[in-house]
Amino acid sequence: MDALKGFSRYAHWGLRIAVAGVFLYHGLQKVTNPGGGAMLGMSSALWLLVGLFETGGGALVLLGSFLPDWATRLGGLLIMFPMLGAIAKVHWGRWSFVPTEAYPMGGMEFQFTLLMLGLFFLLRGKDVEAPAA
Repeated sequence: MDALKGFSRYAHWGLRIAVAGVFLYHGLQKVTNPGGGAMLGMSSALWLLVGLFETGGGALVLLGSFLPDWATRLGGLLIMFPMLGAIAKVHWGRWSFVPTEAYPMGGMEFQFTLLMLGLFFLLRGKDVEAPAA
C-alpha cells in the first residue's frame, strides 16, 4: 500500500469532479429551465435560485483547489442548501433511493450523501489532502 501513498494528495480530485459533475448538471438544467419547479410547487424564482446555488457550488468545489480556501468552503455550503430542501420537500421518510408508489422520486440516500460531501468541503476547505504522516 505504500505505492499508493504518493497518489493520496490527488484523491480530492475524485470527490471534486464527482460532486461538481452532479451539481453542474442539475444546476444548469434548472438555470436554463426556470419554470421546471412547477411540478414540485416551487416558484420560478426559487427554482432558479436553487439552480444558481447548485451551479455555483459545483463550480466552486471543482475550481476551489486553485482559488482561496473560502471558495471551496462556500461551494460546500452552497450545495448543502438544495440538498436540505430536496430531503425535506421530496425525499424525507424513505432512505433507499429506489422509487416506490409512495415515493416516486425515491428516498434520501443520494441526497444525504451529497449533503455530507458538501459538509466535508465546508469543514475541510481547500486543504483536502491527507495530512503528512
